[in-house]
Amino acid sequence: MKNHSITIGLGNTVHRKRVLMKLTVTALLFLIIAFSGFLIGDEQIEANMSEKNLSPSVEHLFGTDWLGRDMFYRTFLGLHLSLQVGLLAATISTLIALIFSLLSSINKFFDAIVTGLIDLFLSIPHLVALILIAFVLGGGVKGVVVGIALTHWPSLTRVLRAELMQIKSAEYVQISKKLGKSRMWIIRRHFLPQLIPQLFVGFILLFPHAILHESAVTFLGFGLSPEQPAIGIILSESMKYLTTGMWWLVLFPGLSLISMVAMFDVLGNNLRKLLNPN
Repeated sequence: MKNHSITIGLGNTVHRKRVLMKLTVTALLFLIIAFSGFLIGDEQIEANMSEKNLSPSVEHLFGTDWLGRDMFYRTFLGLHLSLQVGLLAATISTLIALIFSLLSSINKFFDAIVTGLIDLFLSIPHLVALILIAFVLGGGVKGVVVGIALTHWPSLTRVLRAELMQIKSAEYVQISKKLGKSRMWIIRRHFLPQLIPQLFVGFILLFPHAILHESAVTFLGFGLSPEQPAIGIILSESMKYLTTGMWWLVLFPGLSLISMVAMFDVLGNNLRKLLNPN
């Protein structure tokens, strides 16, 4: 029995080290993407007609486009921009989810309103609602960020609401109410500490949805302006040259976007394992 307990303990330690290793590697990759946008200057993505339509090589890892612009630097700038948009949109969406989940804990009336809003927003396809909101706001970074923030809060709100329903029925919360503690005191001392892990993981998992939808809306022409080196813009422009054999214009930006989304998925899942091993 003792040997079995030691084996379980060692297994948990090894599993925890693997999770921490994955989190460290993923965080380093995100730091590279985050800082790359500040290190790449205009001269590295400027047009150079003498080097246009070059296939991938040691000098140009992702090749060059029809204007001779280096696709490696353009792709990293696009990822950097997507990271910024995703960060802002996911932050706003997480705050909306927190506010609505706390509202639902007040009484049955507010809970019915929040539940109705959740069902309403979940019944509308994300992309359709996002395009409508972005179009009404005139597109650009503001339109995309607001559109993503207003369409991605329901799922996280549902999770937080379910968590709050369990916390509200806990004995220590009932004792605090009987002792005359205010609602804000209970929220600060009991609700928020329990919700922070869920909020953090939910915030991380909102990132890939925000980035993919930003790229999709931009690709369709309702998002960021063509002057910005967004991945959606790069893919939209490159589709016209795909039939001419310039496959690298679509392949590398597309793979980079998918890789970044996959990294967010790895980060979120491993954070969940770290915070809740069971």
